[in-house]
Amino acid sequence: MSYDFDLFVIGGGSAGVRCGRIAAGHGARVAVAESRFWGGTCVNVGCVPKKIMVQAAEYGGWIRDAPAFGWNIPPGSTHDWKRLAQARDAEVARLSGIYNQLLAGAGVTAIEGYARFAGPHAVEVNGQTYTAATIVIAVGGQPARPGIPGVDLALISDDLFTLPALPKQVAVIGAGFIALEFAMLLRGLGAEVDLIHRADRPLRGFDDDIREAVCEALDAAGIRRHPGLPPLAIDALGDRRRVHLSDAKVIEADAVMLATGRIPNLAGLDLGAAGLAPDARGALAVNGAHQTAVPHIYAIGDVIDRVALTPMATAAGHALADTLFGGNPRQASYVNVPSAVFTDPPIATVGLTEAQAAASGLTDIYLARFTPMRHTISGSGRKTLMKLVVDARTQKVIGAHMMGEDAAEMMQGIAIAITAGATKQDFDRTIGIHPTAAEEFVTLRTRTRQVGVP
Repeated sequence: MSYDFDLFVIGGGSAGVRCGRIAAGHGARVAVAESRFWGGTCVNVGCVPKKIMVQAAEYGGWIRDAPAFGWNIPPGSTHDWKRLAQARDAEVARLSGIYNQLLAGAGVTAIEGYARFAGPHAVEVNGQTYTAATIVIAVGGQPARPGIPGVDLALISDDLFTLPALPKQVAVIGAGFIALEFAMLLRGLGAEVDLIHRADRPLRGFDDDIREAVCEALDAAGIRRHPGLPPLAIDALGDRRRVHLSDAKVIEADAVMLATGRIPNLAGLDLGAAGLAPDARGALAVNGAHQTAVPHIYAIGDVIDRVALTPMATAAGHALADTLFGGNPRQASYVNVPSAVFTDPPIATVGLTEAQAAASGLTDIYLARFTPMRHTISGSGRKTLMKLVVDARTQKVIGAHMMGEDAAEMMQGIAIAITAGATKQDFDRTIGIHPTAAEEFVTLRTRTRQVGVP
């Protein structure tokens, strides 16, 4: 059968653009459809604009610390939200445009509009139907909204990037990395922040020492935590908002921000027309090759309920294109995927947590907590935590966790070592760079504890 395209990608985010561009480079006839903005969540309402705002908040901390290093900072220095927004939006527009240019340069047909299935091999966009031998679903995710009364009165994470001014008081609902990042950047820019979550500690799934450390950092930042208190309802009081908690407490703020997770963005795709349906978790089930239940339809990125990180989605898209059209069958590995949380100070992690490692065997733990040189001078009280998780039998380093300045920059290199199978002895014989915090990873000589069962 003759098709309009060899590959049709639904979704112009990081995963879809990479998959389409690489496939076209291998000689495939490719189309990519995008209904909102090129580059997807990460470029437009996620990683990129968020990191710019995190960096803006960091400058505020440096201003506060500067007098300890001899700088005379004029009193009354203020932050210009509009100037930040202009700089952020200009950079987002530039990057989003690059994604479109990449597709054009590769010879990909870029289609702007909402795509939906019109059959197993057919996709309809803007009233026109296109056929393809292979279809890839890469539509990403969207913020989830809890089912409580008044939820529509709250903002979602996307809305942070269109606020005309900084709210003076913000209630953030959630305990994941998005909730913590937004709570801390808003606090760093001058807002009063309440953090509301149903769990006893934030960052479920992270190492327990990191979870404890982030609680201390939140407290030190002046963020009011309300753990174990799920919100029951949100209502309005004039222009302000009120969050009613399960203990009858009421939190009043200028804005309420929801950061209660993300869900696959599958609504409106007419999956049934292709013979597909979401699983019980609302995601698309795929095999190790990213095939759905329909063999010529694949899914990558946040729609498949695996590691929801942009670099992981991009790697999966690249590998899939190589497999389908490049004569190089391969799969992107979901093992030892490094990640970061851009709190203040930031968190970075790769590999197993202590609890995960202990459940599978005897594990050596190496842990250090110290005040970095900068803050022995600033007096801010900020601490750095570094931790290595080591298989007691093989001495391989199977996990690394850090909370402290430049954590993400350091962890990228540590991830290479762990992926390569480095042992604790490999770390020990590596010469440290002095004076840095990073050298602590190669000078952790004394085992803190041993956990797990032999």
